[in-house]
Amino acid sequence: MTGNAMSDQAKDERTPEDMEATQASGERAEGGVDGDYEALVRLLKENEELKDRALRVAAEMENLRRRTARDVQDARAYAVANFARDMLSVSDNLRRALDAIPAEAKAAGDAGFKSLIEGVDLTERAMLSALERHGVKKLAPEGEKFDPNFHQAMFEVPNPEVPAGTVVQVVQPGYSIGERVLRPAMVGVAKGGPKTAAEAKVEPGPVNEQAEKDA
Repeated sequence: MTGNAMSDQAKDERTPEDMEATQASGERAEGGVDGDYEALVRLLKENEELKDRALRVAAEMENLRRRTARDVQDARAYAVANFARDMLSVSDNLRRALDAIPAEAKAAGDAGFKSLIEGVDLTERAMLSALERHGVKKLAPEGEKFDPNFHQAMFEVPNPEVPAGTVVQVVQPGYSIGERVLRPAMVGVAKGGPKTAAEAKVEPGPVNEQAEKDA
């Protein structure tokens, strides 16, 4: 009997139960492949989600690190702000005391009196120098354009020789620390001079005037 004949005979001899078992085995094999594919897709998706979550956490940590570094820097820069502001009042009083002494009294005073004046002057300069080492800068904006963020206008001075809005007199110098103002400079501002280019652009022209007449 040939091999093919024996194979055909073997197939004929299989019972219906054997045929059902073979079919079920094939279905399980196909189901196993499909299940493995679905599991792989699920794992890949979970992996992408974990990567995205890790990237977000890393970005949040970097932002936190930057904010912390900025807060530490600000704390170092502005820790002496209140103390510096109080010391400015002391410096102002020393300067007022020096300015209150008439020039004649300074010239006619004895050696002890002159030494006292020099000591007060050195004390004021040493105090301002110490504040400057801690980031406090003096604002003396004479000749600069008025800036309301750093200057406080006390009066206007008619002066056609300089552009309007120019600081022409400093009544009291101001001080800043870092990007913050400890005390604005008290200034006198020029008026009546030529306007700056920015101010000239906002002036209404003839077209606007005509439009107003038509309205």
